Amino acid sequence: MQMNPKTLIWIGVFVGGTIGGYIPALWGGSIFGFSSIILSAIGGLAGIWAGWKLSQMI
Repeated sequence: MQMNPKTLIWIGVFVGGTIGGYIPALWGGSIFGFSSIILSAIGGLAGIWAGWKLSQMI
């Protein structure tokens, strides 16, 4: 089954942003803090990259 590259990229953004935003909670920080926002953005960018690479392999 072939997936649309846009779908894979959006899944990557969602998963990466969620994981990145939750990381500060692991060390006792706030989910709504500044570090959570920054790491969520970084996770979203990493998710875009991962989704794009995955769409190239399929």
